[in-house]
Amino acid sequence: MKKHLILSIISLLFLSSCNNWLDILPNNEQVTEMYWKSKEDVEQVVAAGYYYMRQTTPYLIDWGELRGSSIMTPYTEKDKLQNFQLLATSSLCEWGIFYQVINMANSVLDYAPEVQGIDNTYTIEAMRSHQTEAYFMRALMYFYLVRNFKEVPLVLSAYVDDSTPYNIPKSTEEEIIAQIKQDITTALESRAAKEFFENTSWAYASKGRATKWALYALMAEVCLWSEDYDDCIIYANELIDATSAYRPAFVMDGSIWFEMFEIGNSNESIFELNWESGTYSQTAYSPSNYFSKYETTTYQFSRATTNRLQEQQTQANLYGSGTYRGLNATYNNTEGETRAIPWKYIGLQNGSDRTTTDANLIIYRMADVMLMKAEALIWKGQNYWEEALNIINQIRARANVPEYELNLSALTEESLLQILLEERDLELAAEFKRWYDLVRFGKSQNYKYKTQFINMIIENNETASSSWLRSVLQNNNAWCLPINEKELTSNDALVQNPYYESTN
Repeated sequence: MKKHLILSIISLLFLSSCNNWLDILPNNEQVTEMYWKSKEDVEQVVAAGYYYMRQTTPYLIDWGELRGSSIMTPYTEKDKLQNFQLLATSSLCEWGIFYQVINMANSVLDYAPEVQGIDNTYTIEAMRSHQTEAYFMRALMYFYLVRNFKEVPLVLSAYVDDSTPYNIPKSTEEEIIAQIKQDITTALESRAAKEFFENTSWAYASKGRATKWALYALMAEVCLWSEDYDDCIIYANELIDATSAYRPAFVMDGSIWFEMFEIGNSNESIFELNWESGTYSQTAYSPSNYFSKYETTTYQFSRATTNRLQEQQTQANLYGSGTYRGLNATYNNTEGETRAIPWKYIGLQNGSDRTTTDANLIIYRMADVMLMKAEALIWKGQNYWEEALNIINQIRARANVPEYELNLSALTEESLLQILLEERDLELAAEFKRWYDLVRFGKSQNYKYKTQFINMIIENNETASSSWLRSVLQNNNAWCLPINEKELTSNDALVQNPYYESTN
């Protein structure tokens, strides 16, 4: 049984006694002097960071899936997101919860050293360990923000009272990516990031808190995004080649593939957000609440994605006994339905409904990192394609689907990237990766495959006209979200993202 992410005592103490600090800042009064007294105070703020991180789930799902049209939804407002018609008035482009996590991280980084000077029981090692978690939180939240808004305010100090400046302009994408890398590097170079967490009350702390393995995974993806392919491979290899007894490891036995979702916190998992309903009644924001077995009422795979999933199932059936990541695993549907529904978060492997709505949300797992490395190898050139294809085939072999037998000399970079993208789509379906995968493909190397990116969106989208999609996506700025009008009103230093200046 999974243990809750925030212990009851922390939830009750922090979220009640410190509610004013979180939501209603007192005038002319230094909250830090009232609060930061002991190592337990620091621990509670770290816990609050994860607490708020769980509340980002709706955004992670919508931002990561809908525009890529791997997943569709009938909801009117979300239909605007997937069709690139979102207005700045929409709640779907609010970023407040991400900055709440960032503020928790900034608070730990700013004030943990003061506590270490006050509390004799708070060791430097413990303080530095807390700081590595804070660096991870801040880096991860900014990575989501920069990929969706391109430019956002870069806030690196805690908002603690009314004297803190609030009017902060946007930083460039390059500045934000540089800060993300600096945060991760600082955390790793401190050598305080844990390989595992000893916690007798929460057996899965090492999967639900930021370890050095999570830092490696995040850095690998950041480097892939910024086209630093050699560094992406270096950080991916820190996970792939690790020998520590506490390392996450690629699960070779495909028959237990679905346990990553049905049970959670598997050995393959690197970092995931945890819920537990049985003991602690934790279900709010779990991805189990955003999917349904009825395709017409909630999110479902697009027809194009459904076809890919079912084609994989057919190939695997011809190949042998079917695929482990197919029916009743990645997807489920009933006879006559035109689209499949994501099954990872709402069902059991035997086809029955999940009895509790507390499925975890996996942020990083080993198959994801391995495919990051494969993508970096493809971009590096033909001399590295064989190694990339071997990784793709390793993923396919685990899934029990036919491996590729290809004449690499007859392939192009584009065709191999298309193979990689499809493999990521099949392996990581509904894990909110699709949009970012497609954007990397479209923007990398000075938008080398922009036309192909637009064609892939058009081929998968079934609710907007191809002429509209082709027209809007020609503008690179339309790939970003608008800044919510509330932010523009409250922060005079902000300016709207260029594409939306004339459309809102």
